[in-house]
Amino acid sequence: MQTYVFKKIGGHEIEADLYPVEQTEDAQKLPAVVFIHGGGLIMGHRKAILPSHIQAFHEGGFHFVSINYRMAPETKLPDILDDIKDAWTWLRNQADSLSIDRDRIAVLGHSAGGYLTLLSGFKLDPRPAAVVSIAGYCKLTSEAFTTPSPYYLREYQAVDEHDARQTIGEQTISESGPNDSMQRHLGRGLFYLFCRQTGIWLREVTGHELSDTEWFADYEPIQNISAVYPPTMLLHGEPDTDIPFEQSVLMQQELARHGVDHKFLQNPNWGHTFLYVPDDDSVGEAFAEIVLFLQEHV
Repeated sequence: MQTYVFKKIGGHEIEADLYPVEQTEDAQKLPAVVFIHGGGLIMGHRKAILPSHIQAFHEGGFHFVSINYRMAPETKLPDILDDIKDAWTWLRNQADSLSIDRDRIAVLGHSAGGYLTLLSGFKLDPRPAAVVSIAGYCKLTSEAFTTPSPYYLREYQAVDEHDARQTIGEQTISESGPNDSMQRHLGRGLFYLFCRQTGIWLREVTGHELSDTEWFADYEPIQNISAVYPPTMLLHGEPDTDIPFEQSVLMQQELARHGVDHKFLQNPNWGHTFLYVPDDDSVGEAFAEIVLFLQEHV
C-alpha cells in the first residue's frame, strides 16, 4: 500500500491510498476501483475498508484506491464534491506511473460515499466506467433527511446540542478519528446523531435550506440520470435504519426508465453496515457479484 497526497488546500493535505495488484511480470496497466467511504459526510476515513474487500478486487484484476475528502459541516457539499473531482483528475493524470488504465476506472462507495459515487456518475469528466453504490442515496430532499428521525429518537438517548457542537469546529479536516461513533456517543458521531435527531443534517452539510429547490436539483443523482449515465450497481439491505431502502428503489426505477445498464442486489437481512459484518457469506457473495459486474463493464 502506498499513500499519496492528491490535493493541498490552505495547508491541509488530502490523501489517497493505493493498494496495487501484485504483478510478477512487467507492470501492466490494469483497471482500478476508487472507494469513497461513508459517515454521513461528517465523519469517516479512507481506511474504512476490510482486507477481504480489497482482496476480492485484486483477485478480479483491479487495483484499489481509497480516498479521503473534506468533512462537513466545516466543509460544505460543493467543496466536498470538488475533492472527489480533484482525486479523479489526480488519478487519471498519474495513471501511467501507477500502472492504471485511465479509461477503465470505476467508483464505489458506501452510505454517504455511495451518494458521492452516484454523484460522480454525472459530475466527473470523463464519467467513470461504472459506479457501485452500497446503501447509498439519490435524493437529498427526502423526508428521511429533512425531518427528525423517529428511529434515532427512539433508539438513542437525546443528544444535547452543546455537546454535539463541541465535537466540530472551524478547522478543515479530511478524516475523523477511528473511534468516532454515534452508537457510542463519541466524537463527530455525536454531531451526526444530533443532526438526524433534529432533522438539520441537510442544512448542516449543504448550507442551504430545503426551499432552495433549484440548488438541490443539481446535487440529486435521481434528477440527473440520462442514457449516458455509467453502468450502475446498487446494493441495499431492506431493513436499513440509516438510509432508507427506498432510496435505492427510486434510483433503480430511474435507471431503468432511461435504459441505463444496471443491477440491483437487495437483501432482507442486511443492516446499514452489512459490508463490515465478519464471516457473513452473503457479504462475500455480494462482493463477488460486484467484481463480476465490474469485469463486464470496466
